[in-house]
Amino acid sequence: MNRTESDKPPLALSVNVETLAPCKRLVRFEVDPASVEQAFESMTQDFVKQARLPGFRPGKAPKDMVVRQYEKEIAEQVKEKLIRDAYRQGVKTHNLTVLHSMDLEEIQFARGQAFQFAATLEVSPEFQLPEYRGLPAKRESRGVTEADVAKGLDALRERMSTYNTVEREVQAGDIAVVNYAGTCDGRPLTDLAPTARGLTGQKGFWVEAKPDSFIPGFAMQLVGAKAGDKRTVNVEFPADFPSAPLAAKKAVYDVDVVEVKEKVLPALDDAFARSYGADTMDRLKEGVRSDLQNEFNGTQKRRIREQLISELLSRVNFELPETTLASRRGISSSNW
Repeated sequence: MNRTESDKPPLALSVNVETLAPCKRLVRFEVDPASVEQAFESMTQDFVKQARLPGFRPGKAPKDMVVRQYEKEIAEQVKEKLIRDAYRQGVKTHNLTVLHSMDLEEIQFARGQAFQFAATLEVSPEFQLPEYRGLPAKRESRGVTEADVAKGLDALRERMSTYNTVEREVQAGDIAVVNYAGTCDGRPLTDLAPTARGLTGQKGFWVEAKPDSFIPGFAMQLVGAKAGDKRTVNVEFPADFPSAPLAAKKAVYDVDVVEVKEKVLPALDDAFARSYGADTMDRLKEGVRSDLQNEFNGTQKRRIREQLISELLSRVNFELPETTLASRRGISSSNW
């Protein structure tokens, strides 16, 4: 029966841990020559069992021939296994919580000798846990109001809204279906931002007549227009606009209004309630109230937890590992 990793006897190993910094350790490993020899013998037997040499059946080649053929491969795999086993055993023995393995240095490796190597590790910070019972936190005491329920029902109505074509001018809240083309200083916007094709021109584009729709200021300039009208719309892209080449730039849009659509919200009646799986509006309101209360309770728990963590951290003072600080600055680090 094959033994598991935990069943195997530990290496004859000595480990020395040196503190280089609050979260950095230099760990020196030395594997006894007897353990090195045992690892070579075990690895050699594995190679003998699997070796395929001319003139011999698989696993039947003489050991000395296998060693001559695969000497380098055997040594490399022995080294890798000893490093892996020694590392795990040493870290466990010295109770090191390793965050990053930063560097590995081979000092000595040869058959018949002790195997020596060193590893530079980053470990978790050490600190004294402060008193954590009785930490202060503010808990908001409120329930779900009728206004909250009404707002929740309005959100459900929005999901079920329909849009009817109307023969009138665009009003606030309507949908204008438009064709548009945008320029900046007489040039297509794609000359400035090649990836901004959608901002340069589209046909059959739906835009809701409200201030923050599409590009700020665009939609409200369509109020009063009707199907068939043409409008010249002037906008200024915000300074923090996602497409950086267009940020703070002024643009002119030639807009053809194709269609005007009016948003129609469903009535708050039992038929509406049934579309959400409730028998009546009263049942739907109860469900909305319950969902909002659960959401509020969850939010409240998170806020309390954040307050407690913040207060606990304010009572603890320790240095962060270098790689943690580097990752926060967007600097990558390599592990071996």
